Amino acid sequence: MNRQEAEIIITEYLKPIFGFALKRCKNEQDAEDLSQEIVFRAFRALLVKDDIEDAGKFIWAIAHNTLSNYYRDTAKNTVGVPLDDVAETLTDPDAFGEDDEFEAIRRLQSEIAYLSKLQRRIIIAYYFENRKQAEIAKELDIPLGTVKWHLFEAKKELKRGMSTMRKTSELKFNPIRFCAVGINGSSGSKSATDYLRSALAQNICYCVRNRAKSVNEIADDLGVSPVFVESEVEALEEFGLLCSRKDGYIVNFIISEPEAELLKMKDEMYKRAASLFANDLYDELTSSGLLDDPDIWCGQTDDAISLTESPRGDHNFLLWALIPFIAARSGEALMDESIKFEEVATIRPDGGHNIVHATVVDDSIKLPKDYVHMRNWCGPMWGGNRTYCLWQIDSEWSDRGEHHGYILADETQRVLSLFDREIEAGVLSKDEYAFLSERGYVKTNGDYEGNFKSAWQIVILANNEIKNKLLSVGEKLKIKYSEIFDEIKKPYVAAVLESVPAHMRKVKEYELQFVFHSDGWFLLHCIVALLNNGRMHSPTEGQRKALTTLIFPN
Repeated sequence: MNRQEAEIIITEYLKPIFGFALKRCKNEQDAEDLSQEIVFRAFRALLVKDDIEDAGKFIWAIAHNTLSNYYRDTAKNTVGVPLDDVAETLTDPDAFGEDDEFEAIRRLQSEIAYLSKLQRRIIIAYYFENRKQAEIAKELDIPLGTVKWHLFEAKKELKRGMSTMRKTSELKFNPIRFCAVGINGSSGSKSATDYLRSALAQNICYCVRNRAKSVNEIADDLGVSPVFVESEVEALEEFGLLCSRKDGYIVNFIISEPEAELLKMKDEMYKRAASLFANDLYDELTSSGLLDDPDIWCGQTDDAISLTESPRGDHNFLLWALIPFIAARSGEALMDESIKFEEVATIRPDGGHNIVHATVVDDSIKLPKDYVHMRNWCGPMWGGNRTYCLWQIDSEWSDRGEHHGYILADETQRVLSLFDREIEAGVLSKDEYAFLSERGYVKTNGDYEGNFKSAWQIVILANNEIKNKLLSVGEKLKIKYSEIFDEIKKPYVAAVLESVPAHMRKVKEYELQFVFHSDGWFLLHCIVALLNNGRMHSPTEGQRKALTTLIFPN
């Protein structure tokens, strides 16, 4: 990085760095010294780095490293209580020789991280910042006797920790990673992936998937400082991904780690069911003439729309929307709904109300070449107003660009409102057409102020009559295969429930009620079955943005 760029970055962080130092030093002079040291080190590091993705993270990493050195140096040279005296007080003086002094300091700092928040603050303030007990009590707004008691207890705990060897689990050397994270229900302003993005968050949750553990136990398992675990646990608990128990924290969402045999069982189950249902549904739709029903609207065209003629989507494009829609929404009365969503879903602080689930799959698992993978899959997703509902699936065959993934609630309402208004008024504003066109909902042609035409590219069911006709086809097939479906899924359901920790079993039982209904795996297998036998074909490039999207009346 050149000098000018480095100076711009450092100038931006001068005040925040001084504030950082001021909060952690015993006086303003020390804060100035520390902040100058941070700035010097950061500036020097920036000059030799060209691949910095996040300047903030880079600066604060240097700040924390410099702060650690400051604490260590201050502790070695403190006037009031030298570190040697602290070490003698806190540990067995015969345990370390002179050559081991630095290692003793490192171990001591590590063990301080295992204390409670309050004890850490008191220990650091008293021994490392050389502050008086009365001053600490005043700052923390606690009695002086409480400070003295915590110092006594903390020293006992530190001595115990220094004399033992902490155990770590395999997670320290072989951390897991979630290969998929999803939700069942409504999303809020934040997604679960925002909270589960980091490897630390994922491994904390995985560590407590079966039983509750304390922060210190989690830290030992992961081989990291409890200080980092503590803050991460607080965020995960706030979002409802962890639950607090008397003996620590336990995960509050489903983490599946299926073995190869279970994955193969699932794949075979869905292949059998989807082959029966999807092929019969295809035959019914294509032979009944329903695909040509005038109440199914679709103006999709790969070419520019004509100013004189209304385009009509081809049968293959219609099937991409209708097959999964009917598979998901038909035969709902046949479902076992003994467990209600409200009984198992979590209300999130960001407004979401959902069940989160993640999957851990061992990289060494060998699956058949024809195993069906759920790549870039999101759905079914829907939202509605008093008149219409927007329903959509996003998948590896879609191409929605930056809008890939779940439909935002605000976008759903806007699209439905514009659809409603265009039906009533016949035309929208130029900006509104631009919004719909950018997202693939409509295509336009002509001069907006002159000869102009628009065509909706998605599938629209004009009334409840055609919607019910379509769903009745699916319902008849689900009734036809209901006993077969029950037998097909019985061993899989039993195996899945056996693999889920007891405290999450009811949540999983709720989700298993949707197998062969509004079930992403079933819908995916229905599409793949028809693609594999050549009855359906991959969408054209021009169809991808509007794929598997419907508007229908409530």
